[in-house]
Amino acid sequence: MMNEEYCKSIGFMCGLEIHQRIDSKEKLFCNCSTHSISDDEVPVGSVYRYQRAVSGETGKIDIAAKIEEQKKKRYVYNIFKNNSCLVDIDEEPPHDMNREALQTALEIASSFNMIIFNELEPMRKEVVDGSNTSAFQRTTMLGLNGYITVNNHKVNITSMMIEEESAGIVSNSENTSIYNTDRLGIPLVEIDTDPYIRTPSEAKDVALYIGTLLRITGKVQRGIGTIRQDVNVSIKGGSRVEIKGFQDLANMDKYIENEVIRQQNLLKIKEELQQRNFIFKFGEIIDLSPIFKNTKSSLISKALSKNEVILGVKISSFKDYLGKEVNPNRRLGSEVSDYAKLAGVNGIIHADEDLIGKYHFSDDEIKNIKTALSIDDKDSFIIVAAEKQKAENAINFAISRIRNLSKLIPLETRATYDSNLFTTRFMRPIAGGSRMYPETDSKPILITDEMKQEAELMKPNLESAINELRDAIKDETMVKKLLLSPKYQLYKEISASIEIDKKMIADILMQKFTEMRREGIDVDSINDTTIKYAFELYKDGELTKKGIVQLLKIISKESKDADKAELSKIISNNKLKKLNKEELLKIVKEFKEKDEKNILSAIMKDYNIVVEADELKELIDTNKDIKFTN
Repeated sequence: MMNEEYCKSIGFMCGLEIHQRIDSKEKLFCNCSTHSISDDEVPVGSVYRYQRAVSGETGKIDIAAKIEEQKKKRYVYNIFKNNSCLVDIDEEPPHDMNREALQTALEIASSFNMIIFNELEPMRKEVVDGSNTSAFQRTTMLGLNGYITVNNHKVNITSMMIEEESAGIVSNSENTSIYNTDRLGIPLVEIDTDPYIRTPSEAKDVALYIGTLLRITGKVQRGIGTIRQDVNVSIKGGSRVEIKGFQDLANMDKYIENEVIRQQNLLKIKEELQQRNFIFKFGEIIDLSPIFKNTKSSLISKALSKNEVILGVKISSFKDYLGKEVNPNRRLGSEVSDYAKLAGVNGIIHADEDLIGKYHFSDDEIKNIKTALSIDDKDSFIIVAAEKQKAENAINFAISRIRNLSKLIPLETRATYDSNLFTTRFMRPIAGGSRMYPETDSKPILITDEMKQEAELMKPNLESAINELRDAIKDETMVKKLLLSPKYQLYKEISASIEIDKKMIADILMQKFTEMRREGIDVDSINDTTIKYAFELYKDGELTKKGIVQLLKIISKESKDADKAELSKIISNNKLKKLNKEELLKIVKEFKEKDEKNILSAIMKDYNIVVEADELKELIDTNKDIKFTN
């Protein structure tokens, strides 16, 4: 684990970008529903787009956008009846910004102690991965210069935006990507910290704090994909790298630590090359296809069967470098291969790999490659199998990455790659300010004093929520689990409106629900209002604690949205009704007549669903004519 002292010594810098969907009824700039489509819903149509890079307000074209344009990839966008409209496919101007989403965003900004602007200016931000039909995302700066306190350390929240969610990826191939537009345009907040988070573990703590604070608002969406954390990391001598798409915070610190190690290993390679005064020299790109006429390599033969070519290039005096490890199971060749993939190829083959064992090259093929490329004992080479133009582009991308090895660590956007080894892979050059320009179809949005005052009044406070739960539940582990649970808002509703033991509410919503899930019971599909009715019936004396659980098991299969009257009927039909004092006393006397030695255990064995053990014990203890043995 990298502690604060070590991180300080290597010039560690780290900041977060957290993206969270707001749970509004409608999208940010249209009236389409934000509810997810069903798994079997069929699109009513599709539109097609190709990427074209344009200049931002600075007059420059973003490098990431330019590279995507060069791929000449086709993007398909599926349209759905209730979740898509002309705004989503960029055929109609945006409507006014959704006020429900805006007010929620203001409340979140207030919780971060931010300076909120009096006038908001919608902007367009180029989207380079094809996830938007217009190739831009509408984004609006909401506030600046906020802060939170985590681990007794002030973490600055530099900015917060309200923006549109991207389209959801359905499939991705070499030439075509398909997206669904149902989530396109859902309101989203982006929360950015400064780069002075002190350690990888603290980055995880900060992300957890912000995520928990967002959840306790009860106004953000829950589930996989509704919140995403991106991490910016650099060290002294290295460069800022953005790692995108964390869904699970559990191993965020391990990914960050491996990014530090990756940059350290690249710096070692850079220093070694500089000490050698290394000058990169590359041979001509040679067509090696004739060498593999009778190859037993399935990868090569497959390419040749599609009339593709096998191109290779010599790298002078570079033997063994591509095989140097930069991360667990990731070598310098892996880094170079990721750049080659920008051309739409599957990767590269290089001299430091096991060409015989991995690719089934023959000794003669390897010998002929070296002859064709003029390779001596100190040289290296790379090979690409693809359609000719793509193969040439791939080699040129690879060469450009290799040339930079003695100069710098490039600014990159990287994706989580191996969830067991916690490594990342290159996606594209990091996007810059050149991709921002004004949204000319949306007018400025005025933020009134009344809107700010309401946001201040309604803002979530994580410390208060924690202290309130501690006082009510008196179980630190349960407090932490409940705050992170989708059932937290339901707990708040039940505990605020029904005067019953709060710890019991938490226990059922957390522990008992978990046990039922393990039994294969679909309790999460039960309507929250129905669950609340079950607790009301407990308060009315209709159910025991165990009776609540038994009732939930039954309605999970039959009546997931039952009202209170329906629940009472289910209780009666399934003999779940709690015994009253007179009925219980009668049973106690019956067991006494049987000369039971342990009345409590005997009765609970037969009546545990409809009797509370503590009430039974009290009843026995207060009836002097009954001798009770525990």
